[in-house]
Formats: sequence, C-alpha cells, structure tokens
Amino acid sequence: MASANRLAPSTLVDAVRTTTAAVLALLLARLLRLPEFYWAPISAIVIIQSTIDPKTLAWQRFAGTALGAAMGALIATVFPASPSNTWVYAGAIFLAGVLCVLLRFRGAYRFAAITLSIILLIAHTRAAWIVAWHRFVEVSLGIAVALVIALLWRIKAEY
Repeated sequence: MASANRLAPSTLVDAVRTTTAAVLALLLARLLRLPEFYWAPISAIVIIQSTIDPKTLAWQRFAGTALGAAMGALIATVFPASPSNTWVYAGAIFLAGVLCVLLRFRGAYRFAAITLSIILLIAHTRAAWIVAWHRFVEVSLGIAVALVIALLWRIKAEY
C-alpha cells in the first residue's frame, strides 16, 4: 500500500512535459500580446494530458475551435448579446452539433460548443469577430506547442 504513494519516474517526466508545454504556450501567448493568453496554456495542457493520441485530439480541438469561433462571430454580429437571447444560444449549440456531424467533426463538437459559449455568453469589449479570432489563435498556439513538445518527447524517448 505504501508503494501507491511513491512518485514513479514516469510521473515526474509527465509533470515536466506538461509544465514545459504549459509555460512555453504561456510565454508565446504573452509575447504575441494575446488578450486572453491563458487559453494557450490551457489548450496545451488539454492536449498533452489527454489519453487520446495528441494528433487526434489536436485536430478535434482545432476544428471545433475554428467552427465555434466562426459561428460565434457570425451569430454575435447578427444577434447582439442580450438576456433574451437564450433561444439564439440554444439554436447555435444545436446547429454546432449538426454541423459537426455533417462535416464529420463529431469529436470536435465539445470544442465548438465551448468556443461558441465563450463568444456568445461572456461580455466582451471588442467586436465579436475580433474575440473569435483571438480565441482561435490562443487555442491554436496551445495546440501547436503541445504537439511539438509531444513529438520532441517521443523522439527523445526513442533514443
């Protein structure tokens, strides 16, 4: 029972790999002066810590974020935010699910819905299309960093 509380070398390596991806994504997002820079390390952590192959999850997150950002920008421009827009939000989430199936992005639906929710439900001071673009760039940066770290770690482990 005592051995269950020990730190295995693989646990420490995983923590270092996750920390490296998160901090690198954070620093790059800050360097680029992205307004909601924290989405980059969050995305890096989601990818690097997933039990799904990083390339598969990265594609799902990328496609879902792109779809959710595009839909969010369009819908928020056509239907300005107001408390009575619950039905608009409901329709948008439903439409995102249908589009993900039609585009064969089924695994991307959760990411599309999350991005869409952030754009439609959080008050922003910038135009919806700017918020959507920033969200897409922030998430994509985190995905890219996580993929590079995962690839480099895999190459290093093979030697």
